[in-house]
Amino acid sequence: MELNNLTPAVGSNMSKRRIGRGPGSGMGGTSTRGHKGAKSRSGYKKKVGFEGGQMPLQRRVPKFGFKNINRVEYKAINISTINDLATAKDLDKITVATLIEAGFVRKNQLVKILGVGTLSKKVDVEANAFSKKAEAIITEAGGTINKL
Repeated sequence: MELNNLTPAVGSNMSKRRIGRGPGSGMGGTSTRGHKGAKSRSGYKKKVGFEGGQMPLQRRVPKFGFKNINRVEYKAINISTINDLATAKDLDKITVATLIEAGFVRKNQLVKILGVGTLSKKVDVEANAFSKKAEAIITEAGGTINKL
């Protein structure tokens, strides 16, 4: 190691310009903030959505409708899908875990079985909710319903 090989450690040098350290630095006076205005003052914080006095977008856009905070979202699965799954994998019981494994539902989704399609074999179905038509189709085919 010699003096001509020495280099400073990575990250040890100051990368930022030193502002507000007198006129000789070239960054004195207004300290790169410009003249006057809110941004030149200390303590300035830009408010989210502030558009310089113009009416902000969230106030300009008309609001309508109603968002029910108690709404429960279900992933809809048709009887035809259950029939296809049961015949393809030769299942007599279909649970939420089976539907997750098959890729129809994600892990934390609630499942509702809808009555679109027909059942060709007896299947026991386990889900969070069922339509009346789906319940009728499943019980008519000889299967059972289990609400979670």
